[in-house]
Amino acid sequence: MVMIRRLILFLFAAVWVACSASAAERPNVIILYIDDMGYADPSCFGNPEIKTPNIDRLANEGLKLTNYYTNSPICSPSRVALNTGQAPGRHQVWGHFASKEQNRKRNMVDFLDPDVQTIAKALQADGYATAHFGKWHMGGGRDVVAPLPQAYGFDESLVSFEGLGERILFDTKGLSGASAKLGHGEHRLVEKHESSGIYVDRAIDFIGRNKDKPFYLHVFPNDVHDKHVATEENLAKYRDYEKDPFLQAFLAVLDNMDVQIGRLLDALDENEIADNTIVIFTSDNGPTDWPRYYKEGFDPPGYTGPFFGRKWCLYEGGIRMPFIIRWPAKVEAGKTDETSIVAAVDLFPSLLTMTGTPPPAGWDLDGEDMSGALTGTAQERPSPVFWEYGGNPGILRPGNPDFESPTNAMRDGDWKLLTNDDGSGAQLFNLVEDPGESENLAAKNPERVAEMKKVLLEWRASL
Repeated sequence: MVMIRRLILFLFAAVWVACSASAAERPNVIILYIDDMGYADPSCFGNPEIKTPNIDRLANEGLKLTNYYTNSPICSPSRVALNTGQAPGRHQVWGHFASKEQNRKRNMVDFLDPDVQTIAKALQADGYATAHFGKWHMGGGRDVVAPLPQAYGFDESLVSFEGLGERILFDTKGLSGASAKLGHGEHRLVEKHESSGIYVDRAIDFIGRNKDKPFYLHVFPNDVHDKHVATEENLAKYRDYEKDPFLQAFLAVLDNMDVQIGRLLDALDENEIADNTIVIFTSDNGPTDWPRYYKEGFDPPGYTGPFFGRKWCLYEGGIRMPFIIRWPAKVEAGKTDETSIVAAVDLFPSLLTMTGTPPPAGWDLDGEDMSGALTGTAQERPSPVFWEYGGNPGILRPGNPDFESPTNAMRDGDWKLLTNDDGSGAQLFNLVEDPGESENLAAKNPERVAEMKKVLLEWRASL
């Protein structure tokens, strides 16, 4: 009897040790989600003006994907897609969250329903420490009181004027001033150029406190979103661009953000956890396209590489983003995948697989498990990627009218179709042969257009 009891205790201890070892081996996850960064803003994706050595370091030590997409060309819906793994239209999020009146005119809710499932909730429930530092913009601000990031699965948070809870604000007027009046969390005033450093400070502190357990961390800088506010020291580094003050300021803040990313990467090394930490670097949508730049005789800053269009449109420049994933323990360094088609909604199911986390019960994901592609094996996508933008009233449009796109799009393999809600304005492109979307092949391929349009408009109706 004693021997049996000892055997049971031995087996229990063995299982406990095995489980503990397994838990210790689970990877950390950091998502660096840049605000309004174009496909070719990092030098490793083709920036023609400056080098971004720390972003390039990620690429040299990790995997680049050249066919990665955000699921909206504007911030709030792109962030909803990333966090929920679902099309943002399923949550009545068609454009950026604004005032109650503007949201109502756009047929939008005022904030993301806190009952949704998110990556953070799934990982938190499975033992991960979680934190969000940086731009939020899924509710809270203007005249809207919304749930804090903690309601969506984050243990800790620090946001800016487009979220509530602890936050940093940039002045006492405008959107920052409106945020201060809402209360619901402590706030302090800082210069915008300080913001990325502050977020990284908090991230480094969080990493230090949680290095012995798995963690899930958002670092979402918003200094690449205009207005670009740089220090005199950083502006001086780009004095050669003084004739275009908008470009000069943009390059200066991009330079600073790259430095802050380097600090974060160094902290992983110093805590000796870089090897088993997944770092994902990407952007929420393409670069700015406000009309004011054109009116003053300048092109808007930010680079889209070979792609047509910018923010607020469904052409490639608005939705195809730079993407890097580094995971030294699992992902071969220095590779580029030019074939796998991956979207933001795929990160939820893919990260569940990569972290060994069970999927939340009853939550239907629009994304696909593309963990093979994210770990270095080119993977054929089993379903199209879909987009909707501009079909509701009051949605922001590009400053350059040439960039205004139809309101729906889908990519299926090499082919991309754009069309309006009523089926008009069909545009068909072969993105492998024509990544710049210069030749509309719709008239030459009526059967393909009809087939793809049926699928696309059925998807649109499902929202």
